[in-house]
Amino acid sequence: MIDNARRDNPASGLPVRWRPVAAARPRMSPRWWRWVASTDSLTARLIAAGGKRQFSVRLLRQGTGYPFADEARALGMAPGRLAWRREVALCLDGVPWVVARSVAPLTALRGQRLYALGERSLGSWLFAQPGLVRRPLEVTRAPPRFFAAPSLWGRRSVFRHRRLALLVQEYFLPAMAEALALPPT
Repeated sequence: MIDNARRDNPASGLPVRWRPVAAARPRMSPRWWRWVASTDSLTARLIAAGGKRQFSVRLLRQGTGYPFADEARALGMAPGRLAWRREVALCLDGVPWVVARSVAPLTALRGQRLYALGERSLGSWLFAQPGLVRRPLEVTRAPPRFFAAPSLWGRRSVFRHRRLALLVQEYFLPAMAEALALPPT
């Protein structure tokens, strides 16, 4: 369930503390490290790990709105500027394993067709772009601010492709940990 009041007000919600992924390694099990620190396509990893489970993307919300303050800072946006936001659940057999939120400045979307992704994976489009540059990963233990569920780890990074700057945040949910017998912390 989405908490619209918190999401639509960029000043609301608890601040999230993001830190470099390497700083979290001492407290992270090796099995979680392989998931959280990976820089390849999360979609491809989920499909492979899911075995015979059916992978799907559930579009939760997409449109124009204000980013959270930390999102705007990560993208180098001035406060109070509108952005494109997309929130999805990455599901296996209909069960959300990961929830993700992508944010991009509106000015960077000219010529891009991200709004037309619908229930297709952003990763399948993103990793097919030649010249894609990914900034270093950051992690958090805070739950997602756009989806009412606990998470075990959250990660984010900014992708750059030509003029596009896109912040992608992914939160690993307990259902994934249970299905893959990952440690709870």
